[in-house]
Amino acid sequence: MPELSPRRRMLVLAICCMSLLIVSLDNTVLNVALPSMRTDLNASVSGMQWTIDAYTLVLAALLMLAGSTADRLGRKRVFQAGLVIFTLGSALCSLAPSLGALVGFRMVQAIGGSMLNPVAMSIITNTFTEPRERARAIGVWGGVVGISMAAGPIVGGVLVESVGWRSIFWINLPVGLAAVALTARFVPESRAPKPRRPDPIGQLLVIAVLGSLTYAIIEAPGHGWGSPLISVCTAVAVVGLVALIRYERRRPEPLIDVRFFHSAPFSGATVIAVSAFAALGGFLFMNTLYLQDVRGLDALHAGLWMLPMAFMCFICAPLSGRLVGHGGPRLPLLLAGVTIGASGVLFAVFDAQSSNVLLLTGFVLFGIGFGLVNAPITNTAVSGMPRSQAGVASAVASTSRQVGQSLGVAVIGAVLAAGAAAGAAGAVPGHKASAAAAAAFVDAARPAWWIIAGCGAVILLLGALTTGRWALATTRHAAALFGDGGPTGQTSANSSARA
Repeated sequence: MPELSPRRRMLVLAICCMSLLIVSLDNTVLNVALPSMRTDLNASVSGMQWTIDAYTLVLAALLMLAGSTADRLGRKRVFQAGLVIFTLGSALCSLAPSLGALVGFRMVQAIGGSMLNPVAMSIITNTFTEPRERARAIGVWGGVVGISMAAGPIVGGVLVESVGWRSIFWINLPVGLAAVALTARFVPESRAPKPRRPDPIGQLLVIAVLGSLTYAIIEAPGHGWGSPLISVCTAVAVVGLVALIRYERRRPEPLIDVRFFHSAPFSGATVIAVSAFAALGGFLFMNTLYLQDVRGLDALHAGLWMLPMAFMCFICAPLSGRLVGHGGPRLPLLLAGVTIGASGVLFAVFDAQSSNVLLLTGFVLFGIGFGLVNAPITNTAVSGMPRSQAGVASAVASTSRQVGQSLGVAVIGAVLAAGAAAGAAGAVPGHKASAAAAAAFVDAARPAWWIIAGCGAVILLLGALTTGRWALATTRHAAALFGDGGPTGQTSANSSARA
């Protein structure tokens, strides 16, 4: 890719951030609209889970394919295709006549979404080659997540209360179309020097593992964990995972290259991404139900309650990028683990009458933690890896995020269902649940909040273990295994090792 002027590089960053904006905004807006969608479409708790997980599952399954395809066919071309498909899927979602149709159209959205964020991150990585400048660009990228989290609940609440839940998908249309036009004009084309060949068998195994595992978790409360259907799905997930690992180890150009995982920071970033986004998925899912069903708030006021979390994420995301650029990923990861864990513990001791001050504190703590965790994940995943593998490396990080969010929603929803929270789930949005229903929800949610606290503990532990001198040595070893291009830069890793 030709060297670009600073102004052109910032323009490319802005265009890439537009894709992140519509994808992130779509997720945050959707959470606020869930109770209204449930009422209008007569959906169960598991039905609401599928409106989220149908998207995240397809996204997670296709991200690796999208990353390698972009490296091979051209990142700009794949990025544009993703924008078109995502925008089309958004339009179809707004017209969905039933829950089944909505779930199907969400899958169309996900096909387009799989071509956006990892490919955009690869474009950014190849545009900003100087390590500190790249870390700042990733900080801006993370700040867009904060913007979407801040705007999403409010925009979603206003749209749901004034127009209806279908309108939440309209906001993607103008941004998506504008991004298509700007990409065609300003984003240069780039490809990997030695892209990998397609891996259809590996791709099918990934789909089988993720799909069967998530289906088993979501549907088990209704069918029973010992039912034949759930047992078969669980067996498919286990056998598929074993087959995937064995097959990918033997393949010369695998879909999931195990050489990446020779890097301790990369492996740690992968697990941290799963943990952080599992916490996010569960946090948003439970608080949407808690605020609207237990506290009796409408969509707008529920969205306003989430604003402190979003604001702190917006503030902390660029700060985290600067911390990573100057001192490495350790400090923001440690702080993120502590604050996410503390938020989970605080919500675990809540009841239906907990004070607004405690509720606000929980939202603020989670916002700080989630704002701090994103930049270290992305930076660590690509730092030290060959530029020719940037698309695949960033796709692994993005896949880990989506897998985490999917599992978070699935597990948290299953815990709620297993805890007999049906009384609260049957409440009408905007009307306070009965005391018995509210107590049932709080009791059922308590184990789920401890799971979120556990996710924070995982982030804290791995943040401490995978950012030292020995970890930097494993990154150099992993990069040497490829031997097909210079690394993307190790300034942040070196800084971390000195810390």
